[in-house]
This record gives sequence, C-alpha cells and structure tokens, in this order.
Amino acid sequence: MRWENLTAPPVEGVPGRAAPATPPLPLALPGAVVRTFDTPGFAGMTFYEVHARSILNKVPGTSRVPFEWTVNPYRGCSHACLYCFARKTHTYLDFDAGADFDRQVIVKVNAGELLRRELAAPRWRGAHVAMGTNVDCYQRAEGRYRLMPSIIEALRDFANPFSILTKGTLIVRDLPLLRQAAQATRVGVSFSVGFVDERLWRSVEPGTPSPQRRLDAVRQFTEAGFEVGVLMAPILPGLSDDDESIESTVAAIAAAGAASVTPLPLHLRPGAREWYAQWLAREHPHLVPRYRELYRSGAYAPQPYQRELTARVRVAARRHGLYRPDRSEHRQVPAAPAPAPEQLSLL
Repeated sequence: MRWENLTAPPVEGVPGRAAPATPPLPLALPGAVVRTFDTPGFAGMTFYEVHARSILNKVPGTSRVPFEWTVNPYRGCSHACLYCFARKTHTYLDFDAGADFDRQVIVKVNAGELLRRELAAPRWRGAHVAMGTNVDCYQRAEGRYRLMPSIIEALRDFANPFSILTKGTLIVRDLPLLRQAAQATRVGVSFSVGFVDERLWRSVEPGTPSPQRRLDAVRQFTEAGFEVGVLMAPILPGLSDDDESIESTVAAIAAAGAASVTPLPLHLRPGAREWYAQWLAREHPHLVPRYRELYRSGAYAPQPYQRELTARVRVAARRHGLYRPDRSEHRQVPAAPAPAPEQLSLL
C-alpha cells in the first residue's frame, strides 16, 4: 500500500511536553508535524503527525486472511520486533526497513473521528474490522496519543464487529471500553506470545512488554469474560522450536487462562528478512546455514517443517487443555499463507 491517503496540515493541541522538531520531512509526508519527546521511553524516536484521508483499509483479494478490512492508526513500531513483516512498508515513505521502522513512527492523529465518519457512510456495510495486523496499535506511542479509545468508541457506537491482536499490555487501559463494546457487537481480543524465554525476548522483541506481562494481560481479559486467543508467533527455528520451549510456552499460555493457542512458524518477507539476517549472523552465526536451507525458496519455511512444528504445539496444547478447534473462530488473526515461489537470499 502506498501513502496517497495521507495529508498533514498542522495539528492544534499537542500532547503534553511535545516540542516541534526540525529534521527534514520525508518526500512522502509533505507538511507533516514532526515531534520528538524528552522522555526516556521515546529517546531517539521521531513522530510524524498526519491527518489521514481514509482509515478503513481494504485487504487485497489475494490475501489469505479471515477479514477484509483493517484500521491502522500508526505506521512504524517501537516494539522493534526484528522479524516484523510490515518493515518493508516503511520504504514507501523514504525510510529504511531497519532502524527507521523502529524509530520513525507515523501517527494518524484524526483516526477516531475519521473512522466514525467512514462507519456512517451509506456504502459501509458493517464488515468486521481487524486491528494490530500490520503494526501494533498498542505500541508505546499509544500511551501518549490515545488514538484507540476513540476508535473503539466509534466501533461500539455503530455496533461494528472488530478484533485486536497485540503484544501491548496498554490494551488493559481500554478493558472497560472493550467490555462496553462487547455488549454491542462481537469483539475479539488476541495476544501474540511466541515464547517465554526472557533472554530471547530481550534480543528479538526489545521494545515489547515481556511475555509474562502479556500473559498477565491475557489473564485480566479472561477474568473479564473474554475468550482470549494467543497467537504463538513467531516460533523461531533453532531458538524456540525445541520441545522444551514449546512445552514451557504452551504451559504458560494455558495457565494464563487463554481459550486457544495458534502456532505460527517464523516467516521472513523482504525487509524483515535482511534485518533479521543481520541479527542472526551477529548473535547466532551457527544457525545461519540452517536458515539458508529453511528459507532458500522464499519467505516461508518448507511445509513439512511447518506441519511438524504445528503438530508438536497441538500435542502440547491438548495436554494442557487448550486445543479446541471448534472454538477457534473467535480469533481474528492472519492465517499463514502458502509459501510463495520467490527466490530470496539470507545473508
């Protein structure tokens, strides 16, 4: 997706302690209001505040995901997950897919009011809306910009079904609002927890809340009456795909009260592939030959590997009372498409 739907007149009412910054604007964001913040959590980050012209995004018909529409209030993500498949989209903004994706964040400051207007349009038919499927809508910036409450309120007021997939524990802030929405429409809440090893988490997902904090949030939503699905993703070859890691992760997910667990092996699309490969060569060089073999034909690991890994997770899930395929429809998360016939290089 390109960025023709964005424009950026100056914004009145700046979030607290924000000061205009002066770096040159990307060519794709003329007129954006550029901000930096003097708090440690935003050190080294720049925010580009824009007024979007549209907020409901149509998913391409070729995509194999169980929804047709998404809402993405942010582009770029401070969660800084090395493998994030959305990294490539940042290059459309004259940013790079590596460090810029983690530190240069586009904020659609009018997301809530714009969504309300689009939901009211006669042509809108109340289709399911998925959030958190590109970058995380509960990344750190949401604590300052607070875009999600107005988005949820709009969906609630129009009784429009929606789902949220997140690694962000900030979603707990909006639990009362999500409970209100669930009384008016179908609401799906899912968390992503690929592994519980804290050393691996700090290395691969350095900007996210810890796996344990995410599981604590799962528990809070479960106790509030939500059937919470956990996307066990990504499972990293050679790092979190062994039986011990699978067992400990599934056991922790079950203990948090999740209704289901869905495994998803790592896939490496262009942009994420190169960034992850640099990290792998630096931190785990002994694994480079294995990754070259697994991903020699494209972004996805071979089907036999995927099937075997999924089967082992399902065995563990059954052991912990989590494997309930008849209840999986409450999850609104992307399914893994079949491997594409592309030739890519890893390192």
